[in-house]
Amino acid sequence: MRLALMIEGQEGVSWEDWLALARACEEYGVEALFRSDHYLSPTDPDREALDAWAVIPALAAQTSRLELGTLVSPVTFRPAAVLANASLTANEIGGGRVSLGMGTGWMEAEHQAFGFAFPELKTRLRWLEEQLEAVRGYWDKGPQPHLIVGGSGLSGTIGPAAKWADEYNTVMATPAECAVRREKIARACERVGREPIPLSLMTACAIGRTPEEARERLRRRLNRAGQRLDPDEYRSQRGPAAILGTLYDAAKQLRAYEQAGVERVMLQHLDHRDLEMVALIGRELAPAMA
Repeated sequence: MRLALMIEGQEGVSWEDWLALARACEEYGVEALFRSDHYLSPTDPDREALDAWAVIPALAAQTSRLELGTLVSPVTFRPAAVLANASLTANEIGGGRVSLGMGTGWMEAEHQAFGFAFPELKTRLRWLEEQLEAVRGYWDKGPQPHLIVGGSGLSGTIGPAAKWADEYNTVMATPAECAVRREKIARACERVGREPIPLSLMTACAIGRTPEEARERLRRRLNRAGQRLDPDEYRSQRGPAAILGTLYDAAKQLRAYEQAGVERVMLQHLDHRDLEMVALIGRELAPAMA
């Protein structure tokens, strides 16, 4: 199983933070760095939110091995031609190391704040399919970015992914839920005459070498997210759909996802200045899952 780092870019991640994260990933052996594509923090509207498709090509120029991409860019934010050209440009700068994740968008307050249209889900799903096809059409020259569709396993995202995507990414799901979604993807790909595309998962992560270290990381994560929960309470509620605890705990949880058909996991790291957890993922957890 492959592991990647996922950072919520709208949560006050500065350019210096992005550089530190990217360099840590390369130094410690984390193969991919993904980021959200949001302009507004739902936790603290005053937090900095640098644009995803301005940051990614800049990081591509500063790194040599790291895969970079979005999870996911909403179809409501940019016309397909703009998104296709931005991602293609970043991919050329990075020498073929860029992934474009696309989804319907979900944060209504963000759309209102920045003047983006936010129609009903049925319309956004139609836009997703149209824009996936359009982006593929615009990528008619040179190496193409890796195309990821994000969704919760509904036919409105799985169907288009089967037609156009290289990977399907789902969010905060349990291994049992992932197994069902993996089967849906396989059937959808079969209907359009393709081999099944890989399934990946983006989920919460807070790990440590000891239970005490892991609990402290989870406490800081909850504080960053504005969640007034005790770490033990969070684990009882969300633990089945998250990677939490010691390295042993994390490996056991990841093996369950692997058995469910998940091929890589994007580990959501909210306390983004904690580079020691990046080191832990790259030097110890990723090799254990290889």
